Amino acid sequence: MTRALIVGAGITGPVTAMALQRAGIESTVYEAHDRTADGVGAFLTLAINGLHALEHVGIGPATLGGFDTPAMSIRSGTGRRLATFASGRPGSPFVSRTLSRSDLYARLRDEAVARGIRIEYGKQLVDSHSTPGGTVWAEFADGTSAEGNVLIGADGLHSRTRTLIDPSCPEPRYTGLLDTGGYAHGVTVTEPDGQFTMMFGKKAFFGYLQRRPGDVWWFANIPEKKQLSPTGLAGFTPERWRAELTDRFAGDAGPATDIISATDHIVPPWNTCDLPHVDRWSARSTVLIGDAAHAISPSSGQGASLAIEDGVMLARCLRDSDIPSALRTFERLRRDRVQKLIVQAKRTSDMKIANPLTRVIRDRLVMPLVARYARNATERPDWIQDYRIEWDGPVHGGA
Repeated sequence: MTRALIVGAGITGPVTAMALQRAGIESTVYEAHDRTADGVGAFLTLAINGLHALEHVGIGPATLGGFDTPAMSIRSGTGRRLATFASGRPGSPFVSRTLSRSDLYARLRDEAVARGIRIEYGKQLVDSHSTPGGTVWAEFADGTSAEGNVLIGADGLHSRTRTLIDPSCPEPRYTGLLDTGGYAHGVTVTEPDGQFTMMFGKKAFFGYLQRRPGDVWWFANIPEKKQLSPTGLAGFTPERWRAELTDRFAGDAGPATDIISATDHIVPPWNTCDLPHVDRWSARSTVLIGDAAHAISPSSGQGASLAIEDGVMLARCLRDSDIPSALRTFERLRRDRVQKLIVQAKRTSDMKIANPLTRVIRDRLVMPLVARYARNATERPDWIQDYRIEWDGPVHGGA
């Protein structure tokens, strides 16, 4: 029986393990940290394509927690509505779903463990090697090792697996934005529950949605020309960061400053990065998936969904082919889609970094075109959210 070693127990690792189990392949997940990710991170939205992919491992939207996010409106810093989008598709029972990142980690981890999948913590990958006979060894910083037939790097943006495949692989690219967010309590917004509002402010970008009256989830993207070092990020004490955010949004219409004021704990800032192109996704019996292969800007709203798609697709490929062929097929089926999305997400990120001239062009020319497209979007195929993986059929040139 094929045995897989999965490096990384975030979102991608447990989903991949469950998909492999359905394909008849045994796996163990190895996580570098010595504890779970409970309580870590802010929140994310799973798009319809990601929710459909999760169904292949028997996890439906209603069991994930969180809440439906059926629509999104975009406004300028003056409060003018620029565009409105629906997240659902005609005839589909799904709409996008927003939940805390730590809740998603816990749900996927607990389900994997309940199905008999082993997750080992404190296992930081340091090296690996393959034998001509098809065995791959993973070596960990604690001096232990593991043996399998395929090593799957689901270890994120700063993947050690990626550097083992190609020591000259590119570093993550800074997108020019700092990210942050939080949960506000006791503040009221006018939008319906679950509707995202995205605001292109004069100095920064702000997004928020109300889970229930008085319970508002939010994030902000703050332009910063140079990527900050860990020391630079640490220099933003909670008090300084709150003051910085308040100043950035003080001149904008809308509830941003009230929401920030009503937030007890604001997530410290972090640099947003992507990976525009990774030349090598695999080598012999080792393969990259999720952010390790194709990290995408959070502006896409697709990072977690693409990683889930990867896990399901890789399991299908390994089910239907020998390992070297499966890894080549997986990359062929996935690369064009994810890289096209990375380009689109970077373009969206760049729109958040606007000077007075480009802000006028964006708000008066670009966004009206986007709005007209949105009004007709339900009548045409959507290559992003309409993407579906067919589990039962054999792997071929399509999905």
